[in-house]
Amino acid sequence: MSIREELKSRQFWRCVLAELAGTLILVSVILGASFPSQEKAPCLLQPALAAGLSAVSLVHCFGDISGAQVNPAVTLAFLCTRKLDFLRCISYLLAQCLGAMLGSGLLYLVLPVNSTGGHMVNRVSVAGNAGQALGMEIFSTFQLVFTIFAVEDHRRREVGEPGSLAIGFSLVAGILAAGNISSGSLNPARSLGPAILTGIWEHHWVFWIGPVLGAVLAGVSYEFFFASSASREKLIACITCKDIEIVETASVSRSSLSTVTQTAMRAKQAHKHDNN
Repeated sequence: MSIREELKSRQFWRCVLAELAGTLILVSVILGASFPSQEKAPCLLQPALAAGLSAVSLVHCFGDISGAQVNPAVTLAFLCTRKLDFLRCISYLLAQCLGAMLGSGLLYLVLPVNSTGGHMVNRVSVAGNAGQALGMEIFSTFQLVFTIFAVEDHRRREVGEPGSLAIGFSLVAGILAAGNISSGSLNPARSLGPAILTGIWEHHWVFWIGPVLGAVLAGVSYEFFFASSASREKLIACITCKDIEIVETASVSRSSLSTVTQTAMRAKQAHKHDNN
């Protein structure tokens, strides 16, 4: 399908709108859970659980439409593994950033008059430094996106399991792991929205480079080394911009044939044992 035909497609804009709405909901939920009470700021577990539960619901709401990526780092990982074309990648990125800004704006409107909204912004911990925060963002986003690719691989092979729960748990774990060092962003859009509204840009680069690098490393690692269809031919096809789907289909077919052969051999051995 050409770019012009894609832009005229209702399904294309439906996917873009799903990414905008999904990111708006996710960011609004996280920021709402981060809102400090009069007595004290909420513990780290509160926004972590809110993010994880929201992710589970968004997968069910928008998973069959756009994949419910709602994260620029995830979208770029799908681009690098050639699961997403360039036009959709750019469109999703713009929709996600716009959704994050709208979600941040909605929460900013309900803040008390004397509040600056500084609590909404991701910050590097005073006990750490930008390098440590970058490392934690890379690690936390890596384990999140690795889980997302594993769930997608299982879904493609029709392996029945609650994949959305795995993604939600992984998001909670990542925020809890990185929260005391980098405030646990794992999502550049989530950091961008509040930064635009408040004008606080300190160490903002950490929350783009860290998640994007971690996501791309996770996507490439799983897709070309751990996935059921992983093979050297698939990696070479991706690097040389060849049709990766043909190689992937052939790999899956070989894997299925191998599974059938092994099952038949085990059945034959069991039958021989029974006869003896």
